[in-house]
Amino acid sequence: MLLPVALTTTGAAALINLWLGVRVSRMRISEKVSVGDGGNPKLIARMRAQLNFAEYTPIVLILIALIEFGAGTQLWLWAAAALYLLGRLLHPIGMDGWMPGRTVGIATTMIVMFGLGVYAVFLASQYSNPLR
Repeated sequence: MLLPVALTTTGAAALINLWLGVRVSRMRISEKVSVGDGGNPKLIARMRAQLNFAEYTPIVLILIALIEFGAGTQLWLWAAAALYLLGRLLHPIGMDGWMPGRTVGIATTMIVMFGLGVYAVFLASQYSNPLR
C-alpha cells in the first residue's frame, strides 16, 4: 500500500470531521439556529472546535504524507499521527466544558505539528543541497 500512514490518518480525520459536523448540526437543530451562531455560546464552541480542526488538520496531513513519501513508513510516524488524532478528539470534548481536554488537545496538536515541521525541514535539507 502506498503511504499507509497518510491514508489511514486522512481517513480517520475525515471521520472526525464528519463527527464534528454532526455535533454542530445537532446543536443547530436543538437550539433552532439555522444560520450563524445565534449568539449561543455552546453552538459557538462547537463551531470553533470544527473550524479549529479544519485549520490544523490539512497541514498536518500534508506533512505526514510528504514525510512518509520522503522517509518511508516508520513507527514513529504512526505514533505521531495517532497522537495528533487523539488530541483532535480531546479538543472538542474540552470545548464542551472538560477544560483538560481542550488544553491537552491543542497542546498535542501544536507539539505534533512542530515535530513534523522540524523533521520535514530536516528531511528536505538532506535532499536539497545546492552545492552537490
